[in-house]
Amino acid sequence: MNASERPDHSPPLGSETRVVAFEIKHTQIIDHHGAPLGPLPEFAKDPAELIKLYRAMVLTRLFDNKAIALQRTGKMGTYASSNGQEGVAVGMGSAMQPCDVFAPVYREYGTQFMRGVAMHEILLYWGGDERGMNYAQQRQDFPISVPIASQIPHAVGAAFAMKLRKEPRVSVGVLGDGASSKGDFYESLNIAGAWQLPVVIVIVNNQWAISLPRHEQSFAATLAQKGIAAGVPCEQVDGNDVIAMRYIMERALERARNGGGPTLIEALTYRMSDHTTADDASRYRPPAELEGQRQFDPIMRLKNYLTHNADWDDAKEQALQAECSAEIESEVKLYLDTPPMPPESMFDHLYETLPAIYKEQRDEVMQLGATGGGEDHV
Repeated sequence: MNASERPDHSPPLGSETRVVAFEIKHTQIIDHHGAPLGPLPEFAKDPAELIKLYRAMVLTRLFDNKAIALQRTGKMGTYASSNGQEGVAVGMGSAMQPCDVFAPVYREYGTQFMRGVAMHEILLYWGGDERGMNYAQQRQDFPISVPIASQIPHAVGAAFAMKLRKEPRVSVGVLGDGASSKGDFYESLNIAGAWQLPVVIVIVNNQWAISLPRHEQSFAATLAQKGIAAGVPCEQVDGNDVIAMRYIMERALERARNGGGPTLIEALTYRMSDHTTADDASRYRPPAELEGQRQFDPIMRLKNYLTHNADWDDAKEQALQAECSAEIESEVKLYLDTPPMPPESMFDHLYETLPAIYKEQRDEVMQLGATGGGEDHV
């Protein structure tokens, strides 16, 4: 730092030497029109692989639209949309291995679907049925986390267990831009750096923490640089570029798996939806900002690339849309046909062994249900 860089412009006292310097790198591989900006990663040279990524994003978007329709028609509870963030989620999911562990927030459906979580399980969760988080296929992944940043200590704890057991596995924790201001995040990041844990932490910077814009949350030039103080390698990526997102994730996962320690990634994207179906973003978000962001849509970006480089056409697009829609309708039917759990089931997933005080309450709820008195106690 020199005198001109000082906030108060005061002259230096004594001798000053630069101890260390830092930089944050930003990665983008295809621009928002779908044009390559340079050489592609090896996986992206295979059109079939890119079509898989495109299908996963389209499936996630169509699922999202259907879930909102279910909520609006009273068939599901409050729902958090992932519209606009599919590139981040699919990029993460395509880079992870089945043996890894995922600690999500509540918009990473694309990642979860790629890891084997069923769509009807997600619908069950938002319909108020905790069985939806008891994944049939991905048993080691964490359930959706609503308390802000609480999943990051979980992700770091899982990584610590992996290191103790000398397992070649990686834990991936995801949080939003607002959650990066929480102590849970900072403390977890510090432990991950100090103990060199096999964890990748992804900040999904969608520009809004409910109604609070990014520029009012933090004065930091990037959210990625929050890893510097913890000694954690950190970088920024265009999260709407699914190719770049997968590439950066693959590098971070490989480093962690080979004993290289943690990585912090800031994925830049935009929340095209309301915060949840209980929110009205038009009250705080300028309409012009939302419209301006539509040009960066991750799905359209990859579609443009495939159209110009992989013979993607309208016939293939229509077939894909129909295929994904049919898959979603089948999953929706499973959700709607699932019989509801009895009221006393709310106690069944609290403890391995239910404490006596809760057992008494459970018995009372069962008795009320048996006598038909439950409605008077709702």
